[in-house]
Amino acid sequence: MDGMKIRNYFFYLASFVIIIAGLKAASEIVIILFLAIFISSIISTIILFLENKNIPKFFSYLVVLGIFSLITLLLSYIINISLKDFLINIPQYEKQLQQLVVDTIALGETYGIEVDKKSILDTLNFSSFFGITTNLIGSIGTFLSKFLLIIIGIAFILAESKSFEKKLKIIFEKDKDRLEHFNLFSHNIKNYFLVKTTTSFLTGFLIALILIFFDINYPILWGAIAMLFNFIPVVGSIIAAIPAVLLSLVSADINTTIIIIILYVGINISISNIIEPKFMGKELGLSPLIIFFSLILWGWVLGIVGMFLAVPITMTLKIAFDSNKSTKWLSILMSDIGGKK
Repeated sequence: MDGMKIRNYFFYLASFVIIIAGLKAASEIVIILFLAIFISSIISTIILFLENKNIPKFFSYLVVLGIFSLITLLLSYIINISLKDFLINIPQYEKQLQQLVVDTIALGETYGIEVDKKSILDTLNFSSFFGITTNLIGSIGTFLSKFLLIIIGIAFILAESKSFEKKLKIIFEKDKDRLEHFNLFSHNIKNYFLVKTTTSFLTGFLIALILIFFDINYPILWGAIAMLFNFIPVVGSIIAAIPAVLLSLVSADINTTIIIIILYVGINISISNIIEPKFMGKELGLSPLIIFFSLILWGWVLGIVGMFLAVPITMTLKIAFDSNKSTKWLSILMSDIGGKK
């Protein structure tokens, strides 16, 4: 019996490795598929809400899909224009930041603090940093360039949703428990994506407003980056804040920069620790260890977009495990609270 269990474990491990290898090999297609599925789950919730308000389904379908397409196209245009302008001005920003460091070192020397100016400037390699930032934003731009394929996928998924429900009822006609498990999973995952997308949008919107108020360059771009990076826990908000903070140093003053940092931290802490748990429920939280490994795994499998999708994918698995009694223990292991109390 023990030998049979060991063989089963090896079979599951081998299956997992093969699946991951397949996903990595087909990452470009998988990214489009995953995004289409996740976005469809959000849009379908909004369409259902409009239907409950006695708005015809087809009209709701066209309006919601149209608004989403318009917002994404507008966002893509703004990011593209801002990125081009940002690339042109990078040399100027580098010189300003280097001069700021030199002035800070000179100020320290007046107080008797002796440091190696060249070593500090070499360590603070702004060219490399801006190169990383540009590559990240460029990856987001590449992802947005696949927008048409994603929209087509969303349209087909939404069109198929009703018939898919009927198929499930036929398949699980004699097994009502499995149908209930699937319905519970579907409800929870839609709720998660709707809340997470709303809070991410709120984060980006507030960040953009703050940067506009303090007259920091490219506020819409950094707001969009803050919205997208909100899907990456802990490190995402830090990475999203760095470009805007550095630009505030060269375009404003140290007091303004400190205020912006405090507001960044305040917004992210308030939304991630107060608003999200209130609407999602604390039981949907993931263990920090699980988050860390999911970022590494899905970042390796799907690239930079995989890091944005890491937590949604892992959360989908957790909700799927939580929706079935036989796999609930896996959900508890993935949780940050050790299960429901």
